[in-house]
Amino acid sequence: MARGKDKKKRKLEKKQEGDDVPKKIPHTLESLREKDETMLANTEAEEQEEAQKDLELDDLSSYYENTYEPKVLITYSDNPHSKTRIFGKELARMIPNSISRYRQRSSVKRIVQSGIREGISDVIIINENQKQPNGFLLIHLPDGPTAHFRLSSCKITPELKKDHKEITTHRPEVVLNNFSTRLGMTVGRMLGALFHYEPQFRGRRVVTFHNQRDYIFFRHHRYEFTKDGKRAKLLELGPRFTLKLMSLQQGTFDSKHGDYEWIIAGRRHQLETSRRKFFL
Repeated sequence: MARGKDKKKRKLEKKQEGDDVPKKIPHTLESLREKDETMLANTEAEEQEEAQKDLELDDLSSYYENTYEPKVLITYSDNPHSKTRIFGKELARMIPNSISRYRQRSSVKRIVQSGIREGISDVIIINENQKQPNGFLLIHLPDGPTAHFRLSSCKITPELKKDHKEITTHRPEVVLNNFSTRLGMTVGRMLGALFHYEPQFRGRRVVTFHNQRDYIFFRHHRYEFTKDGKRAKLLELGPRFTLKLMSLQQGTFDSKHGDYEWIIAGRRHQLETSRRKFFL
């Protein structure tokens, strides 16, 4: 009873105070995030300019200068189960100028060499565990970098109860949200470079990579305007999944001698690390 009275009292006080009192903003792990020296928003103007120049000269610069059209190869672990195959086919239908092929027991190095010969710009390898997609290896060709992600919360279109026919062939818009550090910018640029540089707005399709606490949430929508043109409705098309960066490697994939720019720490180290420390 006392709690109910307190609640009514707070409501009455709030009503009497009116709109002059500023609203309290709740604290979250994101808002309490520890400052990172590589966050571009926290650096001096000279450092931001230097970081921008580095991005303009990285391995993805030719894409962002719009000098080539992405061509993406999507493949799997050996003998993939049905959900993994469907997930790969949905990625191929969603990403313009992409193809889905079975691996046929080829090594990653052989896939890379074949991709370079065929003019492939990026290779995606989907791994699985217990019949569920659980790994996402992204290799930018011909010179890297290579990003390895843990894949989770994967929902293919049939699980979302959406109609496959709603996915058109128009090139989608790409939204990269909240990639604020140098590492995050590199990862965001790699994901963005899978899609054509110039979207076709007529299709009203948009794909979103939203980073929150180092988890990258992917959504694929189609938007429709209301008759008055003032609002837009979103229709989720699928697939839906979440990525967690495990490592970023210079060059193409090399598990033995690869030069890693970043790799996730072990579980013991993670327990000692602050929960407010994020890297992307």
